Amino acid sequence: MNDTIDIQQTFWNSWNASTREKDVGEVSIDQRDVIISWLEGLGRTDLKIIEVGCGAGWLCEHLTRFGQVTATDLSHEVIARTAKRLPEVRFIPGDFMTLDVGGDYDVAISLEVLAHVADQQAFLAKIADLLKPGGRLMLGTQNAPALRMNDIPPPAQGQLRRWTDRHELAQLLGNRFDVSEMFSITPHFNRGLLRYVNAPRVRRLAEALGLGWLHRSIRHTQERM
Repeated sequence: MNDTIDIQQTFWNSWNASTREKDVGEVSIDQRDVIISWLEGLGRTDLKIIEVGCGAGWLCEHLTRFGQVTATDLSHEVIARTAKRLPEVRFIPGDFMTLDVGGDYDVAISLEVLAHVADQQAFLAKIADLLKPGGRLMLGTQNAPALRMNDIPPPAQGQLRRWTDRHELAQLLGNRFDVSEMFSITPHFNRGLLRYVNAPRVRRLAEALGLGWLHRSIRHTQERM
């Protein structure tokens, strides 16, 4: 493993241990619900599934009812702990781009990983090669225009960051995939008026006042935009 991957591995071991092993936030929960809805739409329980960039395995435990699950992540220390908790999942730690994870998968899932890999085109090409004909990629990634409306610290050492907008994402995917759906969910902003519109406290207050429908309508409008 080269020095660059070593540094990335150190970062992601630390990040996952301090975040995903402790809590799964609203954004991840919403992504999980979309993935589960897509999988339920396939109407199968015998799928061969791979999750690329599984972190602490918070999604894996929800995937096993749909079939056989393989999961991989650079965070080898976190993977070791997760494997003990979820023995029914096959975990493969290491750099995805150099790993042999098998093939002929029905479904590949990757959430918030694309922005953190050095060669996005090669990353997507490898996923495509893992899928059997007619296989599906279920991908979630950061929305560049939305994130640029936030104050976000610069990347830490070992954290690659290349956000994409919908046009860039469509171009990346278009080389190997036919895109069936592309949409945004869970807008978050920490500056300007939208900071207050989307604040959890405002959402809870709206629900308490019976105005949850209005808050959800505003959120859906932001997602469509």
